Amino acid sequence: MDPTSARAFSVDLLVGHASKGHGVITSMAAGNDVIVLGTSKGFLIRYDFNMADSFDLDLSGGRGGDQQVHRVFLDPGGSHCIVTVVGSGGAESYYTHAKWAKPRILTRLKGLVVNAVAWNRQQITEASTREVILGTENGEIYEMAVDEADKKEKYVKLLFELTELPEAIMGLQMETAAVISSTRYYVMAVTPTRLYSFTGIGSLETVFASYSDRAVHFMELPGEIPNSELHFFIHQRRAKYFAWLSGAGIYHGDLNFGAQHSSTSGDENFVENKGLLDYSKLGDCVKPRSLAVSEFHYLLLMGNKVKVLNRISQQIVEELKFNHASDSVSNGIIGLCSDATAGVFFAYDESSIFQVSVHDEGRDMWQVYLDMKEYAAALAHCRNPFQRDQVYLVQADAAFCAKDFYRAASFYAKINYTLSFEEISLKFIAIGEQDALRTFLLRKLDNLTRDDKCQITMISTWTTELYLDKINRLLLEDDTATVNNVSFASSDSDYQSIIMEFRAFLSDSKDVLDEATTMRLLESYGRVDELVFFASLKEHYEIVIHHYIQQGETKKALEVLQKPNVCIDLQYKFAPDLIMLDAYETVEAWMANNKLNPRKLIPAMMRYASEPHAKNETHEVIKYLEYCVHHLHNEDPGVHNLLLSLYAKQEDDSALLRFLQCKFGKGRISGPECFYDPKYALRLCLKEKRMRACVHIYSMMSMHEEAVALALQVDLDLAMAEADKVEEDEDLRKKLWLMIAKHVIEEEKGVKRENIRKAIAFLKETNGLLKIEDILPFFPDFTLIDDFKEAICSSLEDYNKQIQKLKEDMHDATHGADNIRNDISALAQRYAVIDRDEECGGCKRKILTSGGTNLMARGYTPGGPMAPFYVFPCGHAFHAQCLIAHVTRCTSQTHAEYILDLQKQLNLLGVNAVKDKSAGPSEDSITSMTPADKLRSQFDDAIASECPFCGDLMIREISLPFILPEEAQELASWEIKPHVTSQKILPMTI
Repeated sequence: MDPTSARAFSVDLLVGHASKGHGVITSMAAGNDVIVLGTSKGFLIRYDFNMADSFDLDLSGGRGGDQQVHRVFLDPGGSHCIVTVVGSGGAESYYTHAKWAKPRILTRLKGLVVNAVAWNRQQITEASTREVILGTENGEIYEMAVDEADKKEKYVKLLFELTELPEAIMGLQMETAAVISSTRYYVMAVTPTRLYSFTGIGSLETVFASYSDRAVHFMELPGEIPNSELHFFIHQRRAKYFAWLSGAGIYHGDLNFGAQHSSTSGDENFVENKGLLDYSKLGDCVKPRSLAVSEFHYLLLMGNKVKVLNRISQQIVEELKFNHASDSVSNGIIGLCSDATAGVFFAYDESSIFQVSVHDEGRDMWQVYLDMKEYAAALAHCRNPFQRDQVYLVQADAAFCAKDFYRAASFYAKINYTLSFEEISLKFIAIGEQDALRTFLLRKLDNLTRDDKCQITMISTWTTELYLDKINRLLLEDDTATVNNVSFASSDSDYQSIIMEFRAFLSDSKDVLDEATTMRLLESYGRVDELVFFASLKEHYEIVIHHYIQQGETKKALEVLQKPNVCIDLQYKFAPDLIMLDAYETVEAWMANNKLNPRKLIPAMMRYASEPHAKNETHEVIKYLEYCVHHLHNEDPGVHNLLLSLYAKQEDDSALLRFLQCKFGKGRISGPECFYDPKYALRLCLKEKRMRACVHIYSMMSMHEEAVALALQVDLDLAMAEADKVEEDEDLRKKLWLMIAKHVIEEEKGVKRENIRKAIAFLKETNGLLKIEDILPFFPDFTLIDDFKEAICSSLEDYNKQIQKLKEDMHDATHGADNIRNDISALAQRYAVIDRDEECGGCKRKILTSGGTNLMARGYTPGGPMAPFYVFPCGHAFHAQCLIAHVTRCTSQTHAEYILDLQKQLNLLGVNAVKDKSAGPSEDSITSMTPADKLRSQFDDAIASECPFCGDLMIREISLPFILPEEAQELASWEIKPHVTSQKILPMTI
């Protein structure tokens, strides 16, 4: 270690004259900032640094003689203390608690000299010691437990006794681990020459009892030493390693509890990496008198100084000297002890206490491990990037010297400060190791952060070029091998491997590589496949699809087009090429994509349709168009026209006829029956000579004469069917049948009588529409009348029947007219009886009340003492004024204005608007009515055509709102508004 660096250990005088005149210090223990001293006069002195207080306990009990404290044991928490006093009367052991002012003697341990105590660190509490193991001078191991509340030991059990070599137990340590529902104990004990280990599951008594019939594991190291000690280093309440101060050296090892390394006897071997540190490495012939352990060092008390030994490098790193008090005796430092909880160490002489402080003892451990070439441990102990760089640099240089360039590249890539990127790159370039350089660049990319964008892009581009160079070199090697007729399977395997690795690199680096630069590199090296792969990664699908089309790989091109993030315009752009390559796969892909617009695919379909196809070949365009029309319900006229044109070019016109007969727009309101252009369809069918289709189109366009004329050229039955389609226009239908009759008569050849017979049979098929006289003009002039005798007679009989029928209809009409005249005469004598108390339906006053001017209807003048009124057949009666007001209010605005206009005209004529209803008009007045009478009749029809309570007027009033819009203001006046007052909130008590 660098001697100029700051010291990791320092010594300070903590307490001078610590024994307080109670003799010299003979023993010391520490735990949780508490120190307990034992003196030669039987006193126990406790220092609590948290409370800055101390107190004395007299263990001699006032007895005279020599009562020297032999050993003091303090638990890690500083609460429980066990003391052994040796005097002229023998040995006695005491227990005291931090809260007690007086110790308690452990009567069951009387006469036993306790040299070592092991505390159960995992389970001990402030109130209870739980299991405690004690080692005695005569080689016995006891178990004891004390509860602070009981003021005495709960039990004392003898666990084990050394019979083979009965030596004093000088050190004890215990560790526990939970195993399912039980506890496993690990116990180590040392004597001056041996180290024993015990382990087992259950209780301590069970564990040690099991060694009655099996061998005890021990390590024997003979030799002389003033004091044999056993220490565990505790980190986070767990023991990490042990050190035994033995006569032969410091025996040490790692502790791995629960490692599941078992011996043949079933014991768990929890000691690993064992070793012995010989005292000869200390450079002194004197053996240590005491030992303390820290995380990385041993503190060895040798004479009046403490040597700090690095336990990893086994080198002395520091020597600590003590400044004794002026009146201290000359016996020097007696021993060392440690406070595992506080992480400090103490040394003591006969009257003083010294504190050995530790200051970041692990700061240089990375260098220690590095010097020992334990690189993983060195990295684990590095504190900053510069230290890590040193470790990586040593490993990289070692691998580089060993010509392990790939490993060297991995380590060089981790260096950030010690060597520059350029220096490392030049090292590989100088020796021509392109592969190692590529590895270095790849690892460097892994270690860079996202903020180093420029560096990442440049390194990625350089790596791309190195990959391409490697691929070309492998291709050249393959060409050389082929020329020499040598087959290298491994070379091909390397080529495929580097291709896969390069593609994986492109996938990982697609976001950091410069797109244009990378594509130029790939193109310049002729790597078309990789160029397509990179274009696919960058979502330049046009390049990818174009490549696949050039290679004739339709399926791959379609797979790219079917990706969700591919622009749909590419479907239309590459459709002509794809359908020419593989029409079936292309159409299947189109049918699987419902987002396509078939209209934009028409150029591709027309290109495919223009090519010749085998008769039995499925026309893929027709299949797709049928899918669009029938399944997708496409309404585009262009799609329908194209499908119709393809149907028209087929030899079999059945599909064309079925298409023309489909009413694609059926079910729609005012929708077309077809979406194709009928005129275009007619021209196309005429051109392709699809006459039946033309007949259908003529008929659909209501050009029935042309349809029948064309149908007569194809099939007579077709013509007759077309003629029957005209049902509403009887004249047109007859005209069409005459066309058919003329054609039949003109086309028939043979004997004249046979022609006439067929013509007469044709008349029967018209179901009486045509008569014999209708078709006679179509026969030649020299035809004999005798040939039509039967038909003419039949026609005359039909006419006779029709005349008789007309006579009967005329008689019925005359009789009906007479009845109507009688009814009109009877209407003049019609009257109604009004009850004297009958009320008006409007004002609720009596109808027969004498009226005044206020009851006169406008347009009427009073004809007597009573106001004018209306009586309806249902029994309801209304004053004329009330009826007018009710009807104008409830009817529509137009009708109300019409009524008022009639009233105005009647007033202008100065004619009474109301007459006595009992005096009906005469027949003469009916035939000759004056203008006033006509106006009065129209007025009566307008207001009294039906009862307002029983007619449509009342029914229409159901849909009217209760509150009219003009009544909104009155409605608002009825709204109930809350009265706003100040509220007083009272607290509620529950």
